[in-house]
Amino acid sequence: MTDGDQQPAGAASSGDEPPATAPRDGDGPPGHPSAAVDSATGRTAPPNHTPPADGDRTEATTPAEVTRPAVATTLAKASRSAEATTPAEATTTAEGDERAEGPQLPAPRRRWRLWGVFGLVLVLVACGVPGVLLVGLVRDAAGRPAVGRDDGGTPAERQLRERMVAQLDRQAAALLDGDRAGFLAVAEPAARPALTRRYAALRALRVTAWRPAAGGVPAAVDGRPGEWRLTVTVGYCFVVPGCTPSSVELGTRWRVTGDGDPRLAAVEESRATPAGARPWEVSDLAVAVGKRAVVATTPALRGKLPGLLAQAEAAARVADLYAVGGTPPDRYLVYYAGRNEWQRWYGGGRPKWTAGYAVGVGGGHHDVVLNAQSLTPTGVDDLLRHELTHAASLPDRGYADRSSWWLVEGLAEYAGADGQPVDRYEGLAEVRKLVRGGWNGRLDALAPADDAADDRVGGAYGIGYLAVRHLVDRYGEQRVLDFFRAVLHERRPMTEAADEVFGEPWPGLHDDCVAYLRAVVG
Repeated sequence: MTDGDQQPAGAASSGDEPPATAPRDGDGPPGHPSAAVDSATGRTAPPNHTPPADGDRTEATTPAEVTRPAVATTLAKASRSAEATTPAEATTTAEGDERAEGPQLPAPRRRWRLWGVFGLVLVLVACGVPGVLLVGLVRDAAGRPAVGRDDGGTPAERQLRERMVAQLDRQAAALLDGDRAGFLAVAEPAARPALTRRYAALRALRVTAWRPAAGGVPAAVDGRPGEWRLTVTVGYCFVVPGCTPSSVELGTRWRVTGDGDPRLAAVEESRATPAGARPWEVSDLAVAVGKRAVVATTPALRGKLPGLLAQAEAAARVADLYAVGGTPPDRYLVYYAGRNEWQRWYGGGRPKWTAGYAVGVGGGHHDVVLNAQSLTPTGVDDLLRHELTHAASLPDRGYADRSSWWLVEGLAEYAGADGQPVDRYEGLAEVRKLVRGGWNGRLDALAPADDAADDRVGGAYGIGYLAVRHLVDRYGEQRVLDFFRAVLHERRPMTEAADEVFGEPWPGLHDDCVAYLRAVVG
C-alpha cells in the first residue's frame, strides 16, 4: 500500500551484468553497468548516448540546450580575492546527447496485494595548506567557528569555499558535457571509484541540470588533520531541460594541495529526512526513458525495464488526470528496487506490508519506488497508477495531518481502480472485516500502524477508496479534486473545505460516506 505523503540508504546493486554496449566518448568506463535503454528498441545505449524518449524524441542533429554554471576563469583569480563570486551561466549543446538543464509521506501499499507507500513520509595536511588560507581558519576543538567573527566566515574561509565551489562548477560542467575524465579530475584518486559510479548513474538518468551551491564555509573535520567539510546543496533535473530542479544536500570532504588547490576527497550520502540516499548516489543503474516516465533499476534486473516502462507510461496517462495543481509532473521517475536496494534507497525501513512508495524530492517532484520482492505481475499496473497519482496530486511538502490519510490514499486507490465497478474492487473482503470489527467508524482515525496486519491495512485502503468513490459519484471528479486541493495543498480544515467546495457541512458528508461503504460491503 502507499501512504500518500509521509516522510521518509544501502547495499550495492544486485548483480554485475555488463552493459550491452561499451561506453564511448569518456562517458562511463568499459563494462560499467549504468546505462540507458532506448524505449523504442529495448537496446542498451551507452550513458553518453541516451536516446530521446519514445514519442518525445529529439533528433541527434538537433541537440537540446542546457544551462549550467560556468567555471571560474582560474583559481589564481580566486586567490587574489577573498570575496565570493557568483558563477555565470552559459548555454551549451552537445552532439547526439539530449541535455538541458520534512513532511509526511503517503503510506506504503499493501503487498500484492501489498500496499505501496507514498514516500513523503511523517554532508590538508596542515603543512600543505598555504599560509594565506590558514589565517582566519582557526576553529575550536569541536570544529565550530572561533569567537570574534560573523557567521559569514573569515575572508580566508570564504576564499577556500569559493575555490571548492569552483571545482564543483568544473565538475558540473563535465557531467553535463559527458566528460567523465573532467568529472573525476577534481577528486583525489581514492574518491574516483565512487564518483565513477555516480557519474554513470546520473548520465544514464539523462541529467540535464546540476547546480551546486554552498551557503556556509568549510569546517575542519575533527580527527582528520588537513581535511575540510563543506555542505553543498545541488539542484538537479533529469531528461527535461529547464525543469524546476529537485534538490539534495550533500556533505563534501576536501584536502588542500601544496599549491592551494582543494581536491575532493569524498562525497557523503545524503541522509536528510525524509528522502535519505537517492538511488543514483549509491547504486549502479540501468535506465529506460519514455515520453511520460523514466524507469530505473539495478543491472541484474535490467530485463524488466521494457515491460515496466510500458506499464509506467500507461499509468502516467491516468495519473496526469489527477494533477491537483493543474500541471502534471514533467516526468514520473520510477525506481524498481531489488532486495538490497529496497533496504537502502531513501533510507529503507518501510513497514513490512509495503510494496511501493512515493517520496518528495523537491521542485514538485516525487520519486516512486517499487519493491521487486513483493510484486506480482497482476499487481504492478494498479500499484503504478496508485503511486504515480500520489506524485501528481500531492503537494511538494507532503502532508502533516494523519487525519487526512483516508483522502490521500482514497484518491490514489480510486485512480488505481481505473474506473472499474465498485463490486470488482479487490479489497472488499478486507473492508468488510474491518467494518465489522476493529474500526471506530471515523475516517480521520483510519491510518494503519506500521506493524498492522495485512488485512487491517487492506481494509483501511479500501475504506478510503469507497469514501472517495462516494464523493466522486455524488459531486464529480473535479469537485473532489478541488476538495483535495483545499485540504492537502491549502491545509484548510475539512469542515471549511466541504462548506466551500460541496456546499454542505462535513459531519453530514462524513456520515454519508460511512453509510455508503457499509452498504457496499454488507
